[in-house]
Amino acid sequence: MTFDEAITDSDRFAKRHLLLGNGFSIACRADIFHYGSLYAQADFSNVPEVQAVFEALGTQDFEAAIRALENAARILPAYVPHGAVAIAKMQEHAAALKEILVQTIAGNHPNIPPDIADEKFWACRRFLANFLAGPKAGCVFTLNYDLLLYWTLMHGDMPSGEPIPLTKNDGFGNDEDEPDAEYVVWQGETNAHSASIMFLHGALHLFDSGKELLKYTWIRKGIPLVEQAREAIARNAYPLFVAEGTSAQKKSKIRHNAYLYQGFKQLTANLQQGRHCVFIYGHSLAANDDHILVRIGRGHFRKLYVGIYGDPDTEDNQRIMKRAQELAAMRHERWPLEVSFYDAASANVWGGP
Repeated sequence: MTFDEAITDSDRFAKRHLLLGNGFSIACRADIFHYGSLYAQADFSNVPEVQAVFEALGTQDFEAAIRALENAARILPAYVPHGAVAIAKMQEHAAALKEILVQTIAGNHPNIPPDIADEKFWACRRFLANFLAGPKAGCVFTLNYDLLLYWTLMHGDMPSGEPIPLTKNDGFGNDEDEPDAEYVVWQGETNAHSASIMFLHGALHLFDSGKELLKYTWIRKGIPLVEQAREAIARNAYPLFVAEGTSAQKKSKIRHNAYLYQGFKQLTANLQQGRHCVFIYGHSLAANDDHILVRIGRGHFRKLYVGIYGDPDTEDNQRIMKRAQELAAMRHERWPLEVSFYDAASANVWGGP
């Protein structure tokens, strides 16, 4: 079905929620956010051996390479009793790849919102209004690290059009000890239940200071967020990122961070609502995000709408559709899950060409 048809069909549910994958960012700037683009821009000069890992796997997917290195480091002792040096090097290179991924995203990210046409932001705000405005407004959960969603929420509407009142509470606010600080802080679990935007895997503008989670803002510091992130990374202060290789490793990191775990719990709680529905846009339903996807299979909500980009008969799309049906098959008979697929291109998330 078309996206509009899916939205019409979903009117029978009390709330709509949205889960965003990397296809959301790729649809805006494929030249930057596609793994192939990131790989081409990455600097592997300090760990040149890792390029052989990508080549051996036949991929440019950073998470796949990280997962392979970490798995190999666990397996190697069974075959090479005296391979401690190689094991340590694999673990070191897996950690280095995570940092290279962060550095590459920050280094190639659009500098400021005006680098993206207003028309794209306006189109995206209209898309998000299906989930963050009106009586059906639910939550938007994103697995992306970049700033595109945040920029869209902060962007103004078309001057000649009707304003779009998006709910954009992300759980951050003034530091009660430093209300005039150049950043805002996560308000903690108590004040986070009303949040409608959650970065499930962290993001470029979220930094863990050790005692609290900070959100960098442009309005308080007057310095573009990407520039702030780059300056921090140059000081070896890395943003909150979940770039682990496997789903189990991602889940472990999420459980050890209060903000990430609250987002995970909030997602889970909403998936338990029998009168809600969920849309997925830009996600391949890959196994390395099973810590998220399995919650769909264990949920109580009644309808899942999955975006399919391009020919539905391609191998990748057939795999996505099969995986979605597998999630539905996990359901208890009391809470059956209906799955429909919509044409992702028809959502016009970032407008026309």
